[in-house]
Amino acid sequence: MIVLPVLSVAGMELLERGSLHETVQWITTNRPLFLLNVGLSFCLLAFIYAVVGSLAISGSITTLLLGLMALISYMKVKMIGEPFFPWDILLNKESMDIASLVTGKAALLRIGAVVIAVILVFLLKWILPRISFSIISRIGLGLFSLYALYAFAIKTPLAGKILDHLGVNEIVWNQKENYANNGLALAFTLNVKNSIVQKPETYSDQSIATVAANLQEAGTQTAGLKKSVDADSLKGKKPNVIFIMSEAFWDPTLLTNVKFSEDPVPTLHRLQKESSSGYLLSPQFGGGTSNVEFEVLTGNSMSFLPGGSIPYQQYITKPVPSLASYFADQGYKSMGIHSYEGWFWNRNSVYKELGFESFKSSEYFVNPETKGYFISDAEVSRSIIDEVDKTEDPMFMYTVTMQNHGPYDEPRYGENQFKAQGDLTPEAKTILETYAQGAHDADQSLQMLIDHFKQSDEPTMIVFYGDHLPMLGLDYQVYKEAGFIQSSNANNWSLEEVKKMHSIPLVTWSNFDMPKQDIPLLSDSFLGAHVLDMLHMEKPANFKLNAELAAQVPGLLSNLVVDANQELHAKVPESSQALLNDYRNVQYDLLFGKQYLAEHIDHDYLTKTSQDKYNAEFGEEHVQAAGVNSNSPPAKPVSAQ
Repeated sequence: MIVLPVLSVAGMELLERGSLHETVQWITTNRPLFLLNVGLSFCLLAFIYAVVGSLAISGSITTLLLGLMALISYMKVKMIGEPFFPWDILLNKESMDIASLVTGKAALLRIGAVVIAVILVFLLKWILPRISFSIISRIGLGLFSLYALYAFAIKTPLAGKILDHLGVNEIVWNQKENYANNGLALAFTLNVKNSIVQKPETYSDQSIATVAANLQEAGTQTAGLKKSVDADSLKGKKPNVIFIMSEAFWDPTLLTNVKFSEDPVPTLHRLQKESSSGYLLSPQFGGGTSNVEFEVLTGNSMSFLPGGSIPYQQYITKPVPSLASYFADQGYKSMGIHSYEGWFWNRNSVYKELGFESFKSSEYFVNPETKGYFISDAEVSRSIIDEVDKTEDPMFMYTVTMQNHGPYDEPRYGENQFKAQGDLTPEAKTILETYAQGAHDADQSLQMLIDHFKQSDEPTMIVFYGDHLPMLGLDYQVYKEAGFIQSSNANNWSLEEVKKMHSIPLVTWSNFDMPKQDIPLLSDSFLGAHVLDMLHMEKPANFKLNAELAAQVPGLLSNLVVDANQELHAKVPESSQALLNDYRNVQYDLLFGKQYLAEHIDHDYLTKTSQDKYNAEFGEEHVQAAGVNSNSPPAKPVSAQ
């Protein structure tokens, strides 16, 4: 019971770090932290033993659980740069879907090592002497172990003193470093309490009332300055507003030492010259698409939430004001489209709480075209055109594509049209060329929409961007080989490198007159307010506050702040701290607080409930009439089947 936790912690760290030297170095230089990890593992073993009563079986179960933690954390870090968090347990089906994309010799070796370790521990059943504890002793041991785990998970005063005495430094804003410094078992346990967002110290009814008063005063001062979009160009109609968040869309020609045989994204480059365009600062890299949706649709920021958290899974359990509910109030039909299954990231439920009227997921695409592993971007564009053309009301549409989701290590489109030239290994070259082919298809699907709405008499605006940079190989392989970053360890990136690895191209297009704007950099959470300004639509309270903060701090991540002069900071400048506190307080009020803001301003919008007939058009009757099986698996190409 003492030796096994010691070996388990050493094995977990070796599995996740991938280097015996780094593991030994961490153990020898952080001995108190190592022993604390061992103590937590011992408590887990003791609790399971108290329940099971067999030491060998308890040891094998403990080894399996700790081994799975290390495996999942290793895979997550390699794929998207984030370790395993307590709230990841809620992902269930998403986890299995992502796990199916993980391949490679290193992963298989780790899986094999865990299986062998579990078997060896179980075989001790026939070697170890049987030890018999009374039921009272087992209950006492189990309760003690459970309390110890609970105390460190929620950080009770006594546990806090122990952590402080041992020099534990919890780095919630940089979870990868947090796990590297404190060890997997301890960092995971400490993150349990982060599943609940703490109330800001400055949050109160009075502080929110002050924010509301300031917003009302600012609104009065600017009300006379607003000009509507040219009535002639709109032909007396409200414009359709179509957001397209293209899966992993990025400009591969930005890679430092790489050239392509031809331009893979010509539409993007043309719109960057002709229309309002710029870059968005994404809170994600390589995954976590729903967190980008969360920022854009609600105007809230991931920088105020625990690192690695997933609001769609954890926090959105009641109606939350969003762009969807705002446009619905303006007489629009608010619709979401995603070419993957509706359960993923809990969108079926979340879109209802965000105020959408309907959500068209892959289950409701009839005989869709697929390309690679998923429904094609061209099919999504055709779906957008169909839904807009058949709907009488103006539409607000939030679209998420899926075709160019990773991995890219196989030429899944057959012969790639775009050849990369540069100092790349054959593996990196294949990954980049496969990605570029998918990016080209996304670019052409945008052009398809432009060609259609050019001929339409319905005024329409398209906002097109990616959710995050693609994961081009494990450990940022392509970016490192191309010289785009200097280190494959994200903890060593400069602020400029952090900015580059989170900056996504943004382009807009409209078939009515709209002045061209250059957008150097804007956080995803501020995009909604900016689009409402471009359309000269009155902003609701929370988006007004977004616009005020964006004027001072247009870029906001947990580890990077970009000011109005495009200068980079590790934290918010003191001059903007008060406004940032207002933003944090309003976000807490809307998501977790007592909705004080609605008592002072925009009550109807801020307290709007979900639509009564949510997704009625895609109900069971529609499914049967369209010949769609709502329980059918996602569309796949013949080769994948």
